Amino acid sequence: MHAELVAVTGATGFVGQTLIDRLRLRGYDVRALARRPQERREGIEWIAGDLADRAALAALVKGTSAVIHVAGVVNAPDAAGFEAGNVIGTMNLVEEAVKAGSPRFIHVSSLSARQPQLSDYGASKLRGERVVMASGLDWTIVRPPTIYGPRDVDVFELFKLAKRGVVPLPPQGFQSVIHVDDLARLLLALIPTGEDVTRQIFEPDDGRPQGWNHSEFARAIGWAVGRRIWPIHMRPGLLRLAARLDGMVRGKGARLTADRVSYMCHPDWRVTSERRVPETLWKAKVPTREGLRSAADWYKLNGWLQ
Repeated sequence: MHAELVAVTGATGFVGQTLIDRLRLRGYDVRALARRPQERREGIEWIAGDLADRAALAALVKGTSAVIHVAGVVNAPDAAGFEAGNVIGTMNLVEEAVKAGSPRFIHVSSLSARQPQLSDYGASKLRGERVVMASGLDWTIVRPPTIYGPRDVDVFELFKLAKRGVVPLPPQGFQSVIHVDDLARLLLALIPTGEDVTRQIFEPDDGRPQGWNHSEFARAIGWAVGRRIWPIHMRPGLLRLAARLDGMVRGKGARLTADRVSYMCHPDWRVTSERRVPETLWKAKVPTREGLRSAADWYKLNGWLQ
């Protein structure tokens, strides 16, 4: 008997790599989209292409039992860049999934879709969700909060700052977080269909009841790297200036952008109770302090942190 075949976009990224590792451990075969050539791996078929390549997308979804759409644009120079990746790309994939009669579609969105007026990124993620909801597919949407763990490059910025002892932060506010391995386990748990998951939007997190305020989370990262840190809450104007400077120094590789500043300064990015995942289906297993410590160890082992 052949293993079930699952299609994955974004498989070479931070979340996608963890996801395909877990899929293989659970006995699934994987067909994954990649823009660049990849090393051969048992049980993984790589499809060359991107979300604009309709022929590649058709090949990706053909004969699969589920499509997990992880790929997305998180940094772009303007609204058009987010639209191309998060809306048009999602539409292309959805249309090919509909043509192929895909029985299941799991879409990784973002908590930012809850406040689309704050950022071009969040607005594009909400429009991508609407494409999925209008598709007629058997869909589930997952809106992760801040994702951290090995291979991540965004929260990694805070690890680097924590090593220096001073961590600039947005104005006072709260956030939820989730370890990448917990998110991958959730995506696997959503593959089987059912009334409790079909046409649902879920907001998962680490299970901390009131989330984290920014200072608490920064101090937890400091603990993970063995440093007592000084958190500094910055005004939006200073953060926008820092974003311009980051753009001047790192160009397209800048992690702090004006669009992100607008998102970051919102005071409450905690998940909502009405969109929590049923505990009978999934709950987080990685305690955040331990997860941050293991991420720090990975960064050190791989030469990212000295």
